[in-house]
Amino acid sequence: MKVNRLYFIDAVRAFAILMMLQGHFIDTLLDASYRDSSNTVFKTWEYFRGITAPTFFTISGLIFSYLLIRAKNSGNIKKRMRKGFTRGLMLIGIGYLLRVPLFEWLIGEFNDYFLIVDVLQCIGLSLICIVIIYRITCKKTLIFSLLMLILGIAIFVTEPLYRYLELPHIPLGLSNYFSKANGSVFTIIPWFGYVAFGAFISTLFYRYVERPKFKIAIVSGFFVFGISLVFGSSWLLMKLYHVFDISICKDVAYYNYLFTRLGNVLVLFGLFYLAEDYIKQPLVLRIGQKTLSIYVIHFIIIYGSFTGLGLHQLIGRTLEPWQAILGALVFLTTVCFISFYYGKTNAFVYSKLQKIMDKIKKYTH
Repeated sequence: MKVNRLYFIDAVRAFAILMMLQGHFIDTLLDASYRDSSNTVFKTWEYFRGITAPTFFTISGLIFSYLLIRAKNSGNIKKRMRKGFTRGLMLIGIGYLLRVPLFEWLIGEFNDYFLIVDVLQCIGLSLICIVIIYRITCKKTLIFSLLMLILGIAIFVTEPLYRYLELPHIPLGLSNYFSKANGSVFTIIPWFGYVAFGAFISTLFYRYVERPKFKIAIVSGFFVFGISLVFGSSWLLMKLYHVFDISICKDVAYYNYLFTRLGNVLVLFGLFYLAEDYIKQPLVLRIGQKTLSIYVIHFIIIYGSFTGLGLHQLIGRTLEPWQAILGALVFLTTVCFISFYYGKTNAFVYSKLQKIMDKIKKYTH
């Protein structure tokens, strides 16, 4: 099978990580008096910022699953599954490490703040889940494809059932993956739903990408289904409620952020895939390939990982809009520069973790 490099994926990842950088910077440092949802500019910024996380989770599911399925043809499926499992553990580990208050621990102050689950833990666990599901489906692409689509829909439709979930009798480290009651920023549900949809989309690319008219078909599909989800998913859910008297459909329709954001993501995919030949620039692709390093570096600078001294603590919400915008541009440039020339987070951590896994495998066989 011919190897197909999906350049638009790196471009989407670059867009998502840059949106995340400016979003975190402005949200963390913009003066509270300017956070007015009635202001058109702020409301527009807030809306587009809300697309960032769904895009990140969906594109992660797409690229990881695409590489996993494609490895089957090259005979490297076991290696790819092991690598995916290791990467998932690495992301979970880094996610916790970034919240370790090292200086507080050194003086004997301990709290459970570092057990909060954020985007890295959630994506890491999602990748592990994909590996397990792919293995359970006996590496059958069609079964895997249908299962991921069903899982994505089921997770989104049942969102009202776990929206305010609390698990007080479950260990905190585990409950934080399912409940936001203790401060978790992301939880495995509903966010694994986006990863599942990304995995489903990857099977379409794997099966049909070599077809002559595939690009036209998939781009059209992205736009049609994306726009339909944005403007018609609530109507469809209410229709299902009235016809079949399924109350949960009404509950989802009244707070329909999951399907709407998925629609936004699909439209974004369509735009980027359509313009792939124009955005296939070395700088864009490099940013897309450095997302983990960029994320780690930006987290340390803004939130003060380890030291407790970041922009959040030093500046706080004190910036005027023009200062926040200018500062965000400088911040984006600085973080990317550090990632390109000094940040070896991804390769370094992964190589060390892989060596540990190889030693464990050696002594357990």
